[in-house]
Amino acid sequence: MKATSPVYTGLPMTIFEVMSRLATENGAINLGQGFPDVDGPADVKDVAAREIVSGLNQYPPMMGLPELRRAVADANRRFYGLDVDWQREVLVTSGATEALSDCFNALIEPGDEIVVIEPLYDSYLPVIRRAGATPRLVRVTPPHWRLDRDALAAAFGPKTKAILLNNPMNPAGRVFSADELQAIADLVIAHDAYAICDEVYEHIVFDGRRHLPLMSLPGMRERCVRIGSAGKTFSLTGWKVGYVTAAPRLLEPITKAHQFTTFVTPPAFQKAVAYGLGKGDDYYAGLAGDLEKKRDRFAAGLSRLGFNVAACEGTYFITADASPLRRNVDDAELCRRMTVEAKVAAVPVSVFYEGEAPKTFVRFCFAKRDEVLDGAIERLGAWLGR
Repeated sequence: MKATSPVYTGLPMTIFEVMSRLATENGAINLGQGFPDVDGPADVKDVAAREIVSGLNQYPPMMGLPELRRAVADANRRFYGLDVDWQREVLVTSGATEALSDCFNALIEPGDEIVVIEPLYDSYLPVIRRAGATPRLVRVTPPHWRLDRDALAAAFGPKTKAILLNNPMNPAGRVFSADELQAIADLVIAHDAYAICDEVYEHIVFDGRRHLPLMSLPGMRERCVRIGSAGKTFSLTGWKVGYVTAAPRLLEPITKAHQFTTFVTPPAFQKAVAYGLGKGDDYYAGLAGDLEKKRDRFAAGLSRLGFNVAACEGTYFITADASPLRRNVDDAELCRRMTVEAKVAAVPVSVFYEGEAPKTFVRFCFAKRDEVLDGAIERLGAWLGR
């Protein structure tokens, strides 16, 4: 029979699904897949419920409800001082992963090169390759996740179409500095490229930091595509509501890719997210503040057990080096044994790299109830004691 796509044929199942299934099979606390274990704000959910019951269940406008597109534009202005035309520069998608796929399909041509910083979210490379482009990888490594400016510059060349920037960065928990972002912007401009900015954790930054979109830097307004996620901002990951902000020249083809991918996103959820984006500063401060406390609580527990915990500046993931606990440790085997034997699931960091990678680090999601985090530490302690 004729061959199927070489990009997807034989591609392994995503590590998040693998570890979640293993966690379920073994009754493990699941700190592998990145989702909170409680729903988001009750008032946001109430809006969605009312809209479903009242009849907002048919196709909404393809680009998204005007209420949500206005709210996205208002949030860009409120948080970052960006002046966005909601009618020409905002698109609603069925989650940020769809938004990324739309961007790659709309902006990439065969033969292009895309600069990507690894470790990386696992959907990036298959979609880039399916669009016919070649990823040029720049590596940051734990525990400090420093960006090598020379390696970054070397990754850009005459075929560079864009850089894909995940900031704040999953799984590293890294928030890039203003100087690093300026270096990226300079390279984008010098090579007449674009920047596709995956900023789904924009409101989950810690220790007094504030998120700085690359789009807000001089010369980047017309070159950036900015992607946000209601799932991350409101702890409602199953709703799959994402949004794209970009200049009209870039958003027009992205919208056409969306048109022939999902076409629309559930309107009741859109209405609720529009309401949520207008919540007061206390909500956004509380989101980051509560997660910062969970980060500190879980990091302290891991440190007591002997893990070397890497810095976490944002997101709800923490990375820990297990080598002080297990000689010749392999992160994939360690995560499997932790799930089966300790009943705590995590994700090996090596899966977020292509090729040889650090092999002693594991990633935990700490967006869980305190008693769940404490229970995980207790289980790990008992297992390590054995």
